[in-house]
Amino acid sequence: MIDYKTLGFVNTKEMFAVAVKEEFAVPAYNFNNMEQLQAIVMGCLETQSPVIIQVSKGARDYADRTLLSYMAQGAVEMMKREAKNRRLGEIPIALHLDHGDSLETCISCIESGFSSVMIDGSHLPHAENAELTRKVVEYAHQHDITVEGEIGILAGVEDEVSSEIHTYTRPEDVQDFVSRTGVDSLAIAIGTSHGAYKFKPGQNPKIRLDILHEIERRIPGFPIVLHGSSSVPQDAVATINQYGGKIKDSIGIPEDQLRQAARSAVCKINIDSDGRLVMTAKIREIFSLKPSEFDPRKYLGPAREALREMYMRKNCEVLGSAGRAADIVAAARR
Repeated sequence: MIDYKTLGFVNTKEMFAVAVKEEFAVPAYNFNNMEQLQAIVMGCLETQSPVIIQVSKGARDYADRTLLSYMAQGAVEMMKREAKNRRLGEIPIALHLDHGDSLETCISCIESGFSSVMIDGSHLPHAENAELTRKVVEYAHQHDITVEGEIGILAGVEDEVSSEIHTYTRPEDVQDFVSRTGVDSLAIAIGTSHGAYKFKPGQNPKIRLDILHEIERRIPGFPIVLHGSSSVPQDAVATINQYGGKIKDSIGIPEDQLRQAARSAVCKINIDSDGRLVMTAKIREIFSLKPSEFDPRKYLGPAREALREMYMRKNCEVLGSAGRAADIVAAARR
């Protein structure tokens, strides 16, 4: 059993308490490789934003669970070194399992140093979802690990998570679920969706803020999570298509709606596809303009820089998390 504190991580308790009070959302960015992880941590350090670095079950299978854990630990050490060199404050970092599919997966992550886990039983009947989530909470809380649950189903495809239909979260279900499970945060379905193909041109994407507000009324101050919140940057899509890609007819969640949600009890917003698109756009551009290039550092390095800039902008302009790291550090010390 590896204690997440020895690796330099924090759980999400103080993060979410401060975020709800101060009306911002903590960024939850997924990573699969070193360059993504470097961009996330450095972009958040430079904007002095707390961050949740997320690993999906698919990412653990792809990159190896042990390797990913040590990469995340190394990212914390990198952050501390760079903070000292640049005379910046250290930022709180949580390591989170995204869309855990079983109690066994959650236990495996907890035992390998994760500070937070999500158990996604949203595809199950309400009572079965609650029971599965309760079991994860019971184990996790013994080790001071925070747990995210989910009710409602997001449409779309991302890694092993797939659904053709969207089922909005029923506000009348949330109180029962929270009380049955003891969960620390709750992911809800209010119109966001997984993947890059969220909405087509001509559609008017809107997240159901009315459902969000009713949920807030029923469980006031309780930490709410939005999955599938990428905005599908059209400049990245255009670049991909310009240089041989085929990302057609897709738009994402408007950023002004995400900012509005972040001013409520939504204190964690998940963004994955935007990073994939920005990284792919830069790599395709380099492959096209410099066809003789074969050094991975010469295309992954610029892709990493494009990602870092995107994460910094998200923190400053969308999530409102820039400059909030010190508040969370102070809250943890009290």
